[in-house]
Amino acid sequence: MHQGGLVKTVRFKSPKYVGDPINAVKIFNEKEADELIVLDIDASANDVEPDYQMIRNLALECRMPLCYGGGVKTAEQASRIVGLGVEKVALSAAAIENPALVSEIAEQIGRQSVAVVLDIKKKSFSRNYDLYTHNGKRNAKRDPFEFAREIAALGAGEIVLNSIDQDGEMSGYDLDAAERLRKAVDVPITILGGAGALDHMQQLFRKCGVVGASAGSFFVFKGPYKAVLITYPTMQQKDALFHV
Repeated sequence: MHQGGLVKTVRFKSPKYVGDPINAVKIFNEKEADELIVLDIDASANDVEPDYQMIRNLALECRMPLCYGGGVKTAEQASRIVGLGVEKVALSAAAIENPALVSEIAEQIGRQSVAVVLDIKKKSFSRNYDLYTHNGKRNAKRDPFEFAREIAALGAGEIVLNSIDQDGEMSGYDLDAAERLRKAVDVPITILGGAGALDHMQQLFRKCGVVGASAGSFFVFKGPYKAVLITYPTMQQKDALFHV
């Protein structure tokens, strides 16, 4: 989310408006989506509190598990968000700046409700990656896979790996990064950034086994000119992904 609207970026830049968040949730309800992740990309970047009224409205409308991230810096904020009907709270910059926060929030709302989002970018001329915060503007100067092990030990119930390089490109997930994260931690992981076809999800499952496959552009754009049209795979299409 950006300035109150639902947007989609390309490599964390050029946000394109794709609709009203509540209307989008209603459509995903009809499509029987498995889970929704809503990330307020303004909150942490502008150092403001989460928009609790907006979160409440989303949670009231949403019929599937909802994960919210953006601006969460304390266990009290996380507890308030869960109290509004959200199943998971996602942390990013705050967890990187203060890893102990992961433990504090896990103790308050339960480990299963704590997700940590790692925004990564591949280093030039290297197989290694850097970890970024604040919409890809600040290099945390941490190895994301070492940090993933650290926060998993501290109580993160899920780790979401988001590729800045692949964001909005719709050319496929960063399978190398996904595999490295899968080998680094035992907690559930979700891979985000790059999905443009169901084949890309199938490739991810072949490479990494049982992981979460998340997508943005793939579910909101249609055709080469990226017309806005919210879609979601049918149960039959999802089942077919595992018959490899």
